[in-house]
Amino acid sequence: MRRLLSVIVSFISAMTFAQQQPAELTPQDSRTMLQIGKSYLGTQYVANTLDRDGEEELVIRTDAVDCLTFVEYTLAQALGSSFTENLQKIRYRDGIIDGYPSRLHYTSDWIENGIRQGFLTDVTAENSVQTLQLSLSYMSAHPKLYKKLANSPENVTRMTEYEKALSGKIVHWLPKSELPENGLSWIMDGDIIAITTKLPGLDIAHVGIAQYIKGKLHLLHASSTLGKVVVSDKPLNHMLNNNKSWTGIRVVRMSH
Repeated sequence: MRRLLSVIVSFISAMTFAQQQPAELTPQDSRTMLQIGKSYLGTQYVANTLDRDGEEELVIRTDAVDCLTFVEYTLAQALGSSFTENLQKIRYRDGIIDGYPSRLHYTSDWIENGIRQGFLTDVTAENSVQTLQLSLSYMSAHPKLYKKLANSPENVTRMTEYEKALSGKIVHWLPKSELPENGLSWIMDGDIIAITTKLPGLDIAHVGIAQYIKGKLHLLHASSTLGKVVVSDKPLNHMLNNNKSWTGIRVVRMSH
């Protein structure tokens, strides 16, 4: 009898403890990303919405996006819980705001941060044997193109340090010649697509979200050409082949 009571008490204690713990996020797959991303269709494209005067701070402008902020807002919503906290973890290195250089300007840095913090998975690394070596210098080499670098030697110095830390790292990618019109079985609706480039000193030229339409892989993205969030009228491999500086893709997926 005493043993039975002991078991009952232990069970009640365990249940009470479990109820007091924070609930885990509901598992969500990449299709959640697509569903949320489609809610941004028609949202106007505006560049440089994050570059405001004064100290670096978390800026939220879901009414005006560029290709990366569109993906950031979508991912922050898809992860659930606190949108603001999620966004800060997504946009800043280790979720810490420490001036302009702490923002993840290079998409490869952005991806690495997401993997390190556990909310992104590098799908390309699991499915493509092709690799490339990062060589980043674009921002420090062209400071006049960036408001927060143009008149800040300190920011340029810090960006140079981050570029050096990233350069030399090996990442997996998929050359555009290996991406068929109908996509690949390991690329899912809602995956994040990062388009690689051969521009010197740069890693990624554009980002968006995978969407299959009638068996063809398209891209849901914030288009600077069309001035809004759209689904590409042509399959992704056509987009890649029509741009000589675009070389292929990296694919990452939301995870918990």
